[in-house]
Amino acid sequence: MKEMKDSDYRKKLYDYLRKNMGKGYDPESLKWALVSQGYSRNDIDKAISDIRMEMDAAKKGSEEKPVVKYEVYDDQNQQVYPQKPWWKKIFFWMD
Repeated sequence: MKEMKDSDYRKKLYDYLRKNMGKGYDPESLKWALVSQGYSRNDIDKAISDIRMEMDAAKKGSEEKPVVKYEVYDDQNQQVYPQKPWWKKIFFWMD
């Protein structure tokens, strides 16, 4: 029975921290809010470090973004290259 209570205790702690750290709340303010509710400081510190590692791992996976490449084709299926605006032809040093 104690093990079930302990796992439920940790699950609630981790869920609370994940949700609020994901919203951008400061981990220190969350820590003191949980300490005032009766949670153990050691459990909170361990949970915060675990969740930070999870968030860093998730962030690394989502850093690589696809490159969007635009190409314009005419009616004969020939690629059309953009022309410089007239003012860039005159003011060539601005290019």
